Amino acid sequence: MKVKICGITNMEDAEAAVSADVWAIGLNHSPESPRLVDPGVAEEIGAAMKRRCEVAGVFVNQHLDEVVEIADRDSLTLVQLHGEEGPSFCAEVHRRTGCKVIKAFRVRSPAEINAARAYKTDYHLFDAYRRGAHGGTGASFDWDLVAGRRGGVPAIVAGGLNPDNVGDAIVASNPWGVDVCSGVESSPGIKDHNLIASFAAAAGRAGEVQRAERDRRRAMKQVRRAVAYGRRSE
Repeated sequence: MKVKICGITNMEDAEAAVSADVWAIGLNHSPESPRLVDPGVAEEIGAAMKRRCEVAGVFVNQHLDEVVEIADRDSLTLVQLHGEEGPSFCAEVHRRTGCKVIKAFRVRSPAEINAARAYKTDYHLFDAYRRGAHGGTGASFDWDLVAGRRGGVPAIVAGGLNPDNVGDAIVASNPWGVDVCSGVESSPGIKDHNLIASFAAAAGRAGEVQRAERDRRRAMKQVRRAVAYGRRSE
């Protein structure tokens, strides 16, 4: 199970995330966020971590040129767009930065899940909706909505996750990955290293169960095909 730790604001927390063997860390560049990372710190973290994990820059309705400039400065490998950016904007971000793109959607109903199908980005991230906020709220949503989605874009589930409930979220939503921010913090922008380790471990255990169930279903499907083929051959 892929794990992303978002809202990293200092090198110590980035090191703790990498030590927990996470897939990615997130550096927030939205001025409205309480986890806005200092530009110099972001550049330092990106340079140090780009070969150790994926480094995502998180943006909310920001100008394309700004996204491109920061992606280059911070050695980003992922760009996460967490506002109302359209499909064309997402495609242009990928073209101009060379980064893979995560498009985030704030979920209230199946409508937001269905709307994601118009975005041919590398990943879709599903977060909780809260009026006036673009993530990092600690609120969750109905994870079952993600389990029923169509489309082949890998799904990342976020919103209100913590070490105690991430296993339930994975079972309910069957995602490709999970994203956590406030659920591993001691205060906004300051991570609790023990919670990071606990979250990564809990996600890993749930991922093993998910993989075993997927293998079981695949094996059953093969059995059914073999039985059907045998009947046709009789």
